[in-house]
Amino acid sequence: MERKIILISCASKKRSCRSKAKDLYVSTLFQLNLKYACSLNPDAAYILSAKYGLLSLETEVEPYNLTLNNMSNNEIKEWALIVLNQLGEKTDLLNDHFIFLAGDKYRKYLIQSLRFYEVPLEGLPIGRQLQYLKRNV
Repeated sequence: MERKIILISCASKKRSCRSKAKDLYVSTLFQLNLKYACSLNPDAAYILSAKYGLLSLETEVEPYNLTLNNMSNNEIKEWALIVLNQLGEKTDLLNDHFIFLAGDKYRKYLIQSLRFYEVPLEGLPIGRQLQYLKRNV
């Protein structure tokens, strides 16, 4: 049976202490993405972390300063392979439906391995994403 899996990208603005992944990222965009994700009643939601790969919302992690935005294409491809392996352990890559609340760099090498996915905020600048999320949570 197809499950609904939401993938949210991490954010640079973080708490300064070890926290559950869902609480670590404190940017407005991340918080609204998380609320929106919950409103969709997913079977599971994960964070795409530049440092840790795929994170469960409840996993405790240390703060870090790493983003895919500063990585080369090869580094991003390597990161994506790690994430796909992690995803493959928790989801059905060919039958589950993935919803990305994540920028292009966080999804471009992942979507190639997924059959069913959507990107509801694709192409929207940050301000428009925030407006959409505020209207829909």
